Amino acid sequence: MAFSGLESVSLLSPVKRALRWVILAAIAAFVIMAAIKALTAAFLNDDFPESLAIKVELMPIIFPLHMLSGGLALLLVPLAIALRRRPRWHRIAGRVAAADVLIAGITALPVALVVPVTPWSAAGFTAQGCAWLALLVFGLWNIRHGRVAAHRAMMVMLAATTSGAIFFRIYLALWAIFAQGKHFEMFYACDAWIAWLLPLGISAWLMRQNGTWRSIPV
Repeated sequence: MAFSGLESVSLLSPVKRALRWVILAAIAAFVIMAAIKALTAAFLNDDFPESLAIKVELMPIIFPLHMLSGGLALLLVPLAIALRRRPRWHRIAGRVAAADVLIAGITALPVALVVPVTPWSAAGFTAQGCAWLALLVFGLWNIRHGRVAAHRAMMVMLAATTSGAIFFRIYLALWAIFAQGKHFEMFYACDAWIAWLLPLGISAWLMRQNGTWRSIPV
């Protein structure tokens, strides 16, 4: 009977590992698809809604630059984190990701403020851009001063903030399916805040739960 229990545990372990890899692969595929969509939108934007088409016309360089750098951030930030156990490659990927996030964060501000859908949506996107830049600055400052744990925490929250671009599109698609076009401006304004604040808040809470914050010297 004891051997039977051991065999079942040994059989479950490969299944759990396989399931974990399947889930990670599905998430990676979704992120890549979202990044490709953002990258192509920098050049193929003929089907944009009027609220975004106006931004393209008013900012023919800044808007595509933001879409391009934002799409790359969805790939570069997770890549830099994934390479953390390979210091040489992590430094290279981290520097490229930092430069890209800097461009994406700076260009996010005019994109948010020029002809906004609503003032609240402009405030949400502006806050996301500022949070992006602040986390990047704090992350770089911490690693320059040898505070590895604090640097890692900032980068995790930076990745969470970056994921807001994905969740924004998910929530927008769900709105299109279930709301049938009703209350667009109100939903858009809420989405501009929730899409990035929710993953940012969850990442900070999880790090509090696993003791990350307690391990960081003040």
